[in-house]
Amino acid sequence: MSCFPPGPFVPPARKRRDAAPLEHPSLVDIERLIRDIPDFPIPGILFRDITPLLKDKQGFRYTIDLFANHFRDQRIDHVVGIEARGYMFGAPLAYALGAGFVPVRKPGKLPFSTLSEDYALEYGTNSLEIHSDALAQHDRVVIVDDLLATGGTAAATRKLLERLGAHVVSLAVLVELTALKGRDLLPNLDVVSFVTY
Repeated sequence: MSCFPPGPFVPPARKRRDAAPLEHPSLVDIERLIRDIPDFPIPGILFRDITPLLKDKQGFRYTIDLFANHFRDQRIDHVVGIEARGYMFGAPLAYALGAGFVPVRKPGKLPFSTLSEDYALEYGTNSLEIHSDALAQHDRVVIVDDLLATGGTAAATRKLLERLGAHVVSLAVLVELTALKGRDLLPNLDVVSFVTY
């Protein structure tokens, strides 16, 4: 999820200048390639748009390398991506680590038997699903998403993986919105983020 829920905390949009593709990217460049979209998808929400980063060849490569370098020596068996933007970082990370990739999806999208986990939204609930044979006991997994906000989707994903008997090594996100305290829903879990707001 790449947006703020409705509420009193909405940081101001930062000015961003468009630039040529990166030659030698850094974290500052990566942050610059994340575009602020005010009032999307509804008024009062500031959306963090990663599509300029994804289209920048060097920026995208550098971002995947950030993730891969962090987990390269941690014996990761599977990378679990949260629908949908988690797939954009999770699948290339799995390739870089020589690991398998497992998607966690919204209800009704997976064709085989599934496990389901509900999580709270501001007004109601939603669910995530995983194939019931996606992971084995004690598989070492890292959960990947583009952004950590309130932590609901990450916490639900963690529960799904633990129900399958996997060992969740970490949650890794590109962006963390620290004021929303998503880590509070993820006790005793290593959370890795590279850009914070």
